[in-house]
Parts: sequence; C-alpha cells; structure tokens
Amino acid sequence: MEQGGSNDGIRDVVVIGGGASGLAAARILAQRGRQVTLLERGACVGGNISTRREGDWQIEVGPNTLIMKPPLYRLLGELELLDEAQPANAEARKRFIALKGRTVALPTHPLRAFTNPLIGASGWSQIVREPFVRRSRKQEESLADFVERRLGRRVLEHMVDPFVSGVYAGDPARLSAQAAMPKLVALEREYGSLIAGGVARLWQSRRSPPVLPQQWRGQLVSFPTGLQRLAERLGECITAEPGGEIRCDCDVTSVQREEAHWRVGTANGEYWRARQLVMAVPAPVAAELLAPLDPALAEPLAAIPYPPVNAIALGFRENDITHPLDGFGVLIPSVERRRTLGALFSSTIFPGRAPDGHILLNVFLGGRRQPDSAAGDDDAQVAQAVSDLRDLLGIRGEPVWQQVSRWPQAIPQYELGHGERIAALDEALSRHQGLSLVGNWRDGISVGDCLENGRLLGERLASSFAE
Repeated sequence: MEQGGSNDGIRDVVVIGGGASGLAAARILAQRGRQVTLLERGACVGGNISTRREGDWQIEVGPNTLIMKPPLYRLLGELELLDEAQPANAEARKRFIALKGRTVALPTHPLRAFTNPLIGASGWSQIVREPFVRRSRKQEESLADFVERRLGRRVLEHMVDPFVSGVYAGDPARLSAQAAMPKLVALEREYGSLIAGGVARLWQSRRSPPVLPQQWRGQLVSFPTGLQRLAERLGECITAEPGGEIRCDCDVTSVQREEAHWRVGTANGEYWRARQLVMAVPAPVAAELLAPLDPALAEPLAAIPYPPVNAIALGFRENDITHPLDGFGVLIPSVERRRTLGALFSSTIFPGRAPDGHILLNVFLGGRRQPDSAAGDDDAQVAQAVSDLRDLLGIRGEPVWQQVSRWPQAIPQYELGHGERIAALDEALSRHQGLSLVGNWRDGISVGDCLENGRLLGERLASSFAE
C-alpha cells in the first residue's frame, strides 16, 4: 500500500523514530509547511521517554528529569508547557555518593569541599597541583586517564566514576574524554587547567546577561503526569499541522533509494516514499536498516556499544527506610563492589510519585562494566537492588510495590574511537543525498541534547526545500 499526503504520492520527509530527536525534527518540518510522516514502532511516541502509572505509583521507565537550559526553555514556551513544567524539590540539589557502606553528600559549597571525606587529603594533594599539570599531547584519551592525570585517582574513583555510571552506565576507562566530556577537555585546551578554566567560565557567566528567569536557571523539571507529557505534546503539534502525520505500531523493515526518492517499507506491507529521509533511531537499528544499502553506513553505527540497563522501581512504607532521602539520589562507585549503579529518590524529587505514607526509589542495574547484573528474573533483580541498598539507606522492610523495566540496549557509549566512527559515518552519508541520521548516539545523550539536535536538523531540512 502506497502512502503519501502530496498530490504525487510522495511526502516531503519521512522520519523513522518517534523519540525526542525525531519528534523535534518532525515538529519543525510540519510547522514550516512540509508534508512529513513520522513512523514509530511503538504504540505511542516518546521512545525512551515513557511514564507509567499504577494506582498512586508513577514511574519514569527511561529518563527521569530534564535540566532547564535556554533551548529547552524556548521549546517549552513554544509548546505552551511552561505553566505545566514542574520544578524539582529544593532537596534534589543534594547528591549522595556511597562511601564505605554509608552515603556522603557531595559538597554544595567550596569551603565544605575541604572537609568532605569523598575527596580526602589524598584527593586534595592532587587537586592543588592541577593548575600545573601539562596539557596532554594525545589526540584522544580515555576519560579515566584524563581525570586521573589532572585530578588524581581519588577524584576519579569517588566522584567521576559514579557520575559516569549515573549518566552513561559506562566505564570511564573506555569512554573517550573528547567525545563523552568535550566541555571538560575544552577547559584544558583553552586554559591549560580545569580549575582556572572553571573559574574563568563562572566569571564570564556572572558578567553575561541572564538568559533564563531566575527561578528556572539550572532547574530540574518534569510534569505532574511525567515526562511523557512532553512527547505527547510534540506529537500533538505535528498532527495539528495540515501536512503532519504520525503512524504508531509501524515497524520499518526496509529502506531503499528509488530514483530521486526514498522508499520506506514496513512489516505490515505498507510503503512510504519521500524526498528526504530522517532516521532518528538507535544506532543498532539504523545499522540493520542501512546495511543492505551501504555497509559503510552500517559499520560505524554497529560498532557503538549499548549495554543493558534495568530500571527497578521500588515502593516502601516511609517507616521502613531510616535514611531521610533528602536528595536527588545516591550513586555507587565501582570501588564499593556492589552490583547496583545507584538509586534515585523519585518521591523526593517530585510530588505525586507515591501514595501517602510511602516512598519511591528508582534503582539501576547493568551497565558497561557489569552487563550480567541485568540478567535474572524480576524477583532476582529486586532482591539484588534491595540487598545493595539495605545498609546504605537503612532499609528495614521489603518493598510493598515493585516494577522492573528492561532496556537490553540502553545508552550509547561514546568510547575510544567514537569520533573516528562518526567521521567515517559522515563521509559515507555524504554519498547518499536526502538521507539524515540523528540520535543520542552522537552530539549528546541527554533528552535536551536530542531535542535541540532534532530541532536544528528540522530547520536545516526545512530551509533546503526553500532553496
């Protein structure tokens, strides 16, 4: 069955993938008057952005929060969602790290950092020498080597390692500093010192005019009904336009070049034809679809690792946990020898996530270093999470509610050689007119990065039609 909204049966753009990147690109194209069809394999748009509610329990299966930056602030204003945006509780500014069987809060003030046990005397002895450490001459360096060289092993093990687990579920010894933390590397390159560069950037930001209202600067946000509200609203904006169309439960199985157009086939036998094709899907999915077209496109994508991660939602009675849970959550460094990566204090961050008298934790197992910890049935996953957190949080009882969500290929890893893989992909992509690839496997893994990168792609494609 041929599908198309224009007179000749050919759409201007077909977007494969209804996650943040695809939705953002399709919205711009539809608003600019283009005939655009978004094809989503799942039952609804959102991709990894997924909120579930069971009674009075509400959980995020994928990303839990957004950080308010100027691009997101503008987007929420355009979507008329600013009034719905829900700022995180003030307590969420506190972050805990596990240290020798207890939780220690990261310092929130420079003066408190001097006595913080996470850094300790050995950590400070290296930090004070950081401004005098020479720049690296290597074109690429692992994040672990970069941090240890500049800030010492203590900072690596007790601060950067758990941070990497929380963001990437990754291994700092494998991640590329240049690809995964480009802003950090830029400080060394520009100022010769992370500390000097950080101070300079802070001074510059204070002298620059504010770009956000005070109440939103650096704020973590969600919505009362969860992050899926954002995906739903983006979808509404696409279908509200005359040329905008979304098809869910639509599993794309083939991508072909057909003369001057692209032909997209689905598992149910339907086909779409388009002048431009946008693939906004995970790298392994894109690799599988593009391999018959051009192995040079597929190979760099297939080489990007995606470890499994499980999100285990645990509901407890308030009296069954002695820790005040007065923070965003706790991250667990690998030197602590536990299988759990960390836990978010979900009912502390936002209200309305748990019934009265109860609390909700969102715990993560798996990741690049311990992918086998994501194996096992749901009961085994819950038991492991509770065991790893029992002494850290003072858990005295068992969960009264639980739910396990599995991501067999969770988060793309920007590992050593990532820049070369992306360069090879771009070179191959230049030989395929009308094909664009976008996703969290390049240019940033956060939802905010994906929304902005999708918007920029949509703007570029919309402009190309006008030329």
